[in-house]
Amino acid sequence: MDSSEYMDRMTTLSQVMKTLSERGIHREFRMNEKCEMKLDNSEKNYAPADLTILKTYRFEGDSNPDDNAVLYVLKDNAGNRGMIIDSYGADSNYPGEDFDKFLRDIPVHESEEFNF
Repeated sequence: MDSSEYMDRMTTLSQVMKTLSERGIHREFRMNEKCEMKLDNSEKNYAPADLTILKTYRFEGDSNPDDNAVLYVLKDNAGNRGMIIDSYGADSNYPGEDFDKFLRDIPVHESEEFNF
């Protein structure tokens, strides 16, 4: 199959999440109400320097700006991989500036592994 055909099919958040899950990435990094970033089922509190963004996917609704979302694929210093999912714009899942600042401070090293 031509890779451009495959990329044309990967247009929704659910499609990308399914493919990531098939590749073993199904856990989420989430910021709690204390502005602590944690990986699902973990007590470790991450700083931006503990993480690396491997890929960013943006999704825009055809007619509704409320459908805008971004998915980040990340790994921590121990090699654990996970994702952050956020709606962006005025309706962010994480209100306030703490989440945005945290994301801006995470190093980015785009990986070819997630070009699908």
